[in-house]
Amino acid sequence: MTRIALKILMGDTAKYLGLIFGITFATLLMSQQVSIFISLMARTASAIYAVSEADIWVMDTRVRYIEEVEPMRAVELYNVRSVPGVQWAVPFYKGLSTIRMPDGLTQQVQLIGVDDVSLVGICPKIIIGDKQSLRRPQNAMMDQNGYFFTWPKQKVTVPRPIELNDHRLMLTSVCDVMPTFFTFPILYVSYETAVEITPPTRNKLPFVLVKAKDGEDLQALKERISERTGLQALTQEEFAWRSIRYILERTGIPINFGITIILGIIIGAAITAQTFYIFVIENLKQFGAMKAIGFTNGQLLRVVLLQAAVVACIGYALGIGLTAFFFQSTAELPALKGFILRWQVMVGTAVVIGIITLFSIIFSLRKVFKLDPAIVFRG
Repeated sequence: MTRIALKILMGDTAKYLGLIFGITFATLLMSQQVSIFISLMARTASAIYAVSEADIWVMDTRVRYIEEVEPMRAVELYNVRSVPGVQWAVPFYKGLSTIRMPDGLTQQVQLIGVDDVSLVGICPKIIIGDKQSLRRPQNAMMDQNGYFFTWPKQKVTVPRPIELNDHRLMLTSVCDVMPTFFTFPILYVSYETAVEITPPTRNKLPFVLVKAKDGEDLQALKERISERTGLQALTQEEFAWRSIRYILERTGIPINFGITIILGIIIGAAITAQTFYIFVIENLKQFGAMKAIGFTNGQLLRVVLLQAAVVACIGYALGIGLTAFFFQSTAELPALKGFILRWQVMVGTAVVIGIITLFSIIFSLRKVFKLDPAIVFRG
């Protein structure tokens, strides 16, 4: 039966390749777009996950996501430190600024200020230079992608002078960090340097990073911090998902990607169903002959299921392979850094392809089941 099913399937090369193409296209479009969407949303919270040392983020109650900064009073740092259960608490600055290079060109950057003593929140993967240099005033570190964006086609060299708000900084190190949702270069300085070089305002403390004592319940601790300080305290995971939800709810990104994914499913299903239906219609005589020699509807169903399974497996494998090749070949591009094909996407795509294939079978099998074996003997 298996040999007969495969011979009927591969006997018409054009239809056989058309079926494979339909499923390959649907797989490629769905898996690629879903992967890009997930990776893009992950960038929304990458600045939060990059600070792996902290358990809890403390901020003003009006802050809704990581890029929305509402500075607090400097005294709030000491208020947080006084809460029972806090092992340590350090300041963390995050904001947007503009640097000026010696040639007069300007570039907007994400300015991050880390605690001068502990350097909590700094990028751990250093490419060139020494992160300890940030403890010295007016020293800075930039991410590698940002460096190439600021100085395109130039070799990574330090030190490099830059100017920020009429303050001279010396770029002494370069690191490798995951890009954020806003792909401006990331410039690290010490917290004291960030306070000094940014425009004078009454309050400058955006976030306080907290490490809980061993064995401390994080939910209880963050509630205790909120009660004693009147500030908003969120665990790393809670703050990350709040930032992701903000982008999902406030932008058109989910709608645009959703439309593309749905179109991929519809087009793939339409191509596959139509091609499979034409394939069955053009092979009705073969199915009629099988019925004439004693094949039951159940056996014919197994024949068609085998044909569909072969086509689905080949098309899915080609589509996933092309998707993996796409992400592998673009891994070094700054715009797509960190974009990967996740196993959850592979599983989800396989389920959808299975549903599309099943739909195609149901759509075309009605003709086979109603087929009169006498069709073989007709002219």
